Amino acid sequence: QAQVVESGGGSAQTGGSLRLSCAALGAISSNNVMGWYRQAPGKQRELVATIHPDGVANYADSVKGRFTISRDNSMHAVTLQMNNLNPDDTAVYYCNYRSLLPTDSTELWGQGTQVTVSG
Repeated sequence: QAQVVESGGGSAQTGGSLRLSCAALGAISSNNVMGWYRQAPGKQRELVATIHPDGVANYADSVKGRFTISRDNSMHAVTLQMNNLNPDDTAVYYCNYRSLLPTDSTELWGQGTQVTVSG
């Protein structure tokens, strides 16, 4: 029963910070891409940040310089540090796991965690 478990959503004022965490559990591989996506009301889901096995991170232009994604040593958990938040960051944030094994098509999504930024 592979799954991803998210935590750390909440509310912040403009200029504040929040931290999101995600762990992939079950029959998963350390050879994976993990990341965060978000969906604001009335908008499509969009990439926020991803991190590859070599530690190389990719960020949406809107969050570069403000958000940082990192892995833990297990290679199946990630943290998203969000600094200098603004109201446009308000969205439901979804954690994503995708195996890079050529014989494994597993992709997992978290249930979503709400981030609300006001001010």
